[in-house]
Amino acid sequence: MWPRLVASKILGKRLGSSNFVADFPSLDPPSSSPDTIFSNHKATHNYRVFVSTWNVGGVAPPEDLDMKELLDTGNTSCEIYVLGFQEIVPLSASNVLGSDDNKISTKWNSLIRRALNNKKTGDKIHQHSNEEGKLSNDEKSSNSIPGQDFRCIISKQMVGILISVWVRSYLCPYIRCPSVSCIGCGIMGCLGNKGSVSVRFRLHETSFCFVCSHLASGGRQGDEKLRNSNVSEIFSRTNFPRGPSLDLPRKILDHDRVVFLGDLNYRISLPESSVRLLVDARDWNPLLENDQLRMELVNGELKGWHEGTIAFAPTYKYRPNSDVYYGCFHQSKKGEKKRAPAWCDRIIWYGTGLKQYVYTRGEENFSDHRPVKAIFTAQVGVLHSLKQFQSFFVSEKFDRITSQTDDFVCKRRSSFPI
Repeated sequence: MWPRLVASKILGKRLGSSNFVADFPSLDPPSSSPDTIFSNHKATHNYRVFVSTWNVGGVAPPEDLDMKELLDTGNTSCEIYVLGFQEIVPLSASNVLGSDDNKISTKWNSLIRRALNNKKTGDKIHQHSNEEGKLSNDEKSSNSIPGQDFRCIISKQMVGILISVWVRSYLCPYIRCPSVSCIGCGIMGCLGNKGSVSVRFRLHETSFCFVCSHLASGGRQGDEKLRNSNVSEIFSRTNFPRGPSLDLPRKILDHDRVVFLGDLNYRISLPESSVRLLVDARDWNPLLENDQLRMELVNGELKGWHEGTIAFAPTYKYRPNSDVYYGCFHQSKKGEKKRAPAWCDRIIWYGTGLKQYVYTRGEENFSDHRPVKAIFTAQVGVLHSLKQFQSFFVSEKFDRITSQTDDFVCKRRSSFPI
């Protein structure tokens, strides 16, 4: 136990750091006023949320990588984008001990910014607003409609795990109390080569929590228990601040909208030869019936969570830069470990208020994993203040309505006999 305790003391502060990178380092909640205190008119808005997870196998993104294909920006338009990555840096002693090198995460964020804002060249995350609150030239060129460009509200790296959250800029004033919580579950049960980075924020009156995880690996019988243990630790050890009004949830499952994504590493409980034959035949049903994560969703550590229909090929394990699974009979080498294909990369959600429309995989192939992506609509509670109603009554729109009403009343009156 003592190595684990010592490591926890040394690394706890670094792995659990509440610092994160964002375009807006501090998003302070609006101050209370009589207008908000007496507000009681609540409406529901639906926002589209894109979520993806990708284990990139310790390979830095190529210079010519076009993230638009993964984000599908040409065919879909969402208000919130959440991208999770695993193994963004190669596994090494310095990385496991919590290296602060964020060059790779900066590169990934630059590629995301370029794709979302349709830029020709990437740039680093920086604060966009100037003293006058005007858009920079880069933003003006990236999107002709004010408020439609994307800003990063949270980007956090723990060793090889990275999560990056982007929203349309018109939503930024309604984002409150963003925070992060990092849990290491790796070597000695606490180092950051495995574990989770969870992010939380409130949009209008609804709290969101996204958990990006990399769970214990291994395809032997019983290895799924290690993954279940990781999940249990992530749920029990993750804590968020209560917020300035002490009204925000601290635990993952207490949030209104919760999504769990990552290389969850659950395998298929069948002999390797059977798995490969079924994969070659694209017969998914027998494979899914023996999928370890599906078993946990029905009656296990993740009971009560939801996952969309899987209608795509297993995402692990490929030979990099190819469409061939690692260890295939006709391409395996002598002494080479054979890892059976599996749906290691998953996106699941908890509770109500989320409806999934897309669940599929991407085909980028420089890693031994394929990325997985999902699109949801999320219900968000929006509180309309008295101030908003007051502004309507003094607006030009209200003047037009009342003038039209006056004209109608006058005409009706003129037709009445006196």
